[in-house]
Amino acid sequence: MRVLHTADWHLGQHFLTGQERTTEQQAFLDWLLLTVRAQQIDVLVVAGDVFDTQTPSYTAQEQYYTFLVKMQGTGCRDIVVVGGNHDSPTMLNASRQLLRQLRIHVVGGVPTDPAEQILHLNGANGRVGLVVCAVPFLRDRDIRLAVAGESPDDRQLRIRQSIAGHYAALAGRDAVRQLREQDVPVLATGHLYAAGGEAREGAERDVHIGGLGLVGAEHFPAAFDYVALGHLHRPQVVGGRAHIRYSGSPVPLSFTEADDRQQVLLLEFRGAGAPTITSLPVPVARRLQRFHGTLEEVEADILAYDNSAFPLVAWADVLVRSDETSAEVQRRVQAVLQLQKTQVLAPRGVRHQRATEAPDLAADTAPLALLHELTVDEVFGRRVAGLPPERAAALTATFGELRQLLAEADPQAWAGTAE
Repeated sequence: MRVLHTADWHLGQHFLTGQERTTEQQAFLDWLLLTVRAQQIDVLVVAGDVFDTQTPSYTAQEQYYTFLVKMQGTGCRDIVVVGGNHDSPTMLNASRQLLRQLRIHVVGGVPTDPAEQILHLNGANGRVGLVVCAVPFLRDRDIRLAVAGESPDDRQLRIRQSIAGHYAALAGRDAVRQLREQDVPVLATGHLYAAGGEAREGAERDVHIGGLGLVGAEHFPAAFDYVALGHLHRPQVVGGRAHIRYSGSPVPLSFTEADDRQQVLLLEFRGAGAPTITSLPVPVARRLQRFHGTLEEVEADILAYDNSAFPLVAWADVLVRSDETSAEVQRRVQAVLQLQKTQVLAPRGVRHQRATEAPDLAADTAPLALLHELTVDEVFGRRVAGLPPERAAALTATFGELRQLLAEADPQAWAGTAE
């Protein structure tokens, strides 16, 4: 069985000051169709965050459904889609009965019947060639009830145990265990923040208590031959175990991801046991480029920038450290940007920092932003940043639970955006 693992498409994302990513995301979907056909993929797995918000635009929905229809002509037999923390389980599940007729298996949220998370996918010989434990993003209501007076550490332990228990229960079911004993490989999905994983400021929202990694590699049962993860946008292996991986986002979603590699993962199963894993690089349609430095350095770097390797004009994050007046900095940088307008644009404008000011040590990873550029979670995080760690963790835990409940009750008001 040849399986392709991808995640975190974030269709419908608006970048920073409102720029749409439709063209870039469509370029990825077109490439993915060609890749599935060329690589003779049997199963495509999308490990969450298909959409960027719980109320995706009609354009984003059209991209999704058009892609699924076109996949029918690629030779791929099955598609597995699970919901992420950005996705609306209700919205994803609305079409699942219809899509099932096309062998597209959608698990937007945890179903009432756990058996619905276990998929038996046939190989070319008509026999079961792969078992998929299709686990979506696990919300608090799926795994635990809040306990009054619970400390942050107790809360983390309770959630960790509940998530691990969810996976253990699936791995122990006869529909999984018996087939693996017959040399059928088992793949599990997940959309979570695993311990040791590298998250990026502004790129991946905290989805569990205190934003800490709650699940380690050891919490995934040995019955799983591969664990296809989503949520963290940088491709990475969890706990040094090559079969537990984040594929990463196929389109860089923020400047913090500008230097990440975009990829999907090709898995080749030959019976039970770890698959052969190959990274397939995804072509980047638009470069996200940083120009940080003195006024002279920024001017020279912009003038020297060559965007010929990319089909779309680059978007730049420009930060100038200079004691010149802001008006002079803006005039000079805008002049070179105008000369390079076919190569690079600065969607958030030119940011200016006095050279004699104390350097902002976080400037390269968490640049200053206007309020409308921040998500609700990011604003709250900044508000509690100066509190003692234990107090901040407790408040963040409570806020996260309230945030999630409100998002489910009124997605339009609380879906927010991700950088």
